[in-house]
Amino acid sequence: MLGLIKKDFLMIKGNLKVWLILLFIYIFMAFQGEMNLTFLLPFMCVVTMLSTFSYDSFNKWDAYAITLPDGRKNSVKAKYISTLLLVFVTIVIISILTIAIGYNRSKTINFRDIGETIFGAVFATTLLQSIMYPVIYKYGVDKARIVIFTGAFGLAIIGSLLSKYVKVEYLIQKLTFLNDYMAIILPIIIVIMIYVSYKISSIIYKKKEY
Repeated sequence: MLGLIKKDFLMIKGNLKVWLILLFIYIFMAFQGEMNLTFLLPFMCVVTMLSTFSYDSFNKWDAYAITLPDGRKNSVKAKYISTLLLVFVTIVIISILTIAIGYNRSKTINFRDIGETIFGAVFATTLLQSIMYPVIYKYGVDKARIVIFTGAFGLAIIGSLLSKYVKVEYLIQKLTFLNDYMAIILPIIIVIMIYVSYKISSIIYKKKEY
């Protein structure tokens, strides 16, 4: 398991150099008030990890991985853990940076706003990973891009049509009472999304022939 996780990090080692350069650029721009890096950097983690699927496919890794003891199960598990570790480290970094930037601007720290922003970034990143990974395992990286784009476009159309018949403002007002419980609800939703996504990916991977 540790070897598989290490393998993924070694594959993105070159990408991390570019990631660090962009990080310093975004930090500078954030201090200037030009950009909020809270959401962007975790998304970059997931996008960076997506490149490992391409490397695996190019090097026929999966054909070798399935010959290892518990290779199918551990390969999927390692991919999820690697991504979550990278996102976790990034969240810690941007939490520190967000506090520093906020204090630099106003000499005060609003931990509630920072917490809500961080939770939002984690939720959005987790949602992206939870959707994309099963699709990639099912269709491969190249086809997955088309499937995800088509799905996103379709959801946008459906959302646009529903907005004409559903009173969104009314629903939002009815759900405002949940704001006080978001610190409990969001972590539960995040764990459920990751678990369901992992189980789906594992089922797909176990049945797939390489």
